[in-house]
Amino acid sequence: MLSETIQMKKNLYLCNAMYSLKEAWLRMYGTEPIGNWDGKIYCKELNADDTFRTNETRGYMTAYAFTLVREGWLTILYNGRKMTLCPNDLYIYSPGLAVTVLDASDDYHSIALLADEGFVIESPTVHDLVHIAYQPLVQLHEPKLLLPDDYARHLAGQMHEIIGYLHSDHMYKGQILNMLYAVLMLDLQDIQGKVIPHTSIPSRIEAIFIDFIRLLPNHFVQHHDIPFYADQLNISTVYLSRVVKQVTGHTVIDYINKFLIMEASFLLTTTQLSISQVASQLQFADTASFSKFFLRITGMTPTQFKEQA
Repeated sequence: MLSETIQMKKNLYLCNAMYSLKEAWLRMYGTEPIGNWDGKIYCKELNADDTFRTNETRGYMTAYAFTLVREGWLTILYNGRKMTLCPNDLYIYSPGLAVTVLDASDDYHSIALLADEGFVIESPTVHDLVHIAYQPLVQLHEPKLLLPDDYARHLAGQMHEIIGYLHSDHMYKGQILNMLYAVLMLDLQDIQGKVIPHTSIPSRIEAIFIDFIRLLPNHFVQHHDIPFYADQLNISTVYLSRVVKQVTGHTVIDYINKFLIMEASFLLTTTQLSISQVASQLQFADTASFSKFFLRITGMTPTQFKEQA
């Protein structure tokens, strides 16, 4: 009995938090894009069929994606509302955001750069990327930017250069790709500074919100409470709540719950864990409290969700 308990705990510990970039790619395409791929970054030109493949992951991907639309249009369901992407739109996907591709024109063509969250965290450009990923949400309340033609061409050229090195046998391919990625992050920050219109949100408020969002993916399972995040940011719970509400119109708890529901949905549909095991892994006091939480947020019980998935 003891050994079974230990094994169950090991299984819970080993269960992945959503798909890594490599796992998501294998689910979408079945094979790795290039030989000996380390799964850290990848860049690819996409058509409509490629884009619909992303629905295979159902938004459960721990990776950042930067998609530059070059031709045609794409309609997605982002956090419950429709958003259409057109030529020169740069769409930014961040881990934990629920996205579904709804429709695309036959001539849709884009270029996408994907970066695994694990690689991002290890990278010295992690703060740059987190800022890039969330600044549009802070300032524009949607994860896309319409780029001027010259900026879009420049960005497309950088992505094509990354594609070239990904498929090369260059002796220093890894180092070069890291440098190209870092340069791209810096250029994206520069472009954002020029494209995003000035708003009344003070830089201090923006920085606190971005740092809060940066904490969430690593701590939402263990900490469902506001005080933890406020302590990490060295501010009061009242001030953190005010900042998040001012920037997004939502509460801190809304964001924590969003991550919990994403993780719970992933575990319920892609693993063999029971509802009680999912409740335990997500640090709920018991199965009943988890089921009540899930019903309140989604409108259905965990059992009903599993049956319809």
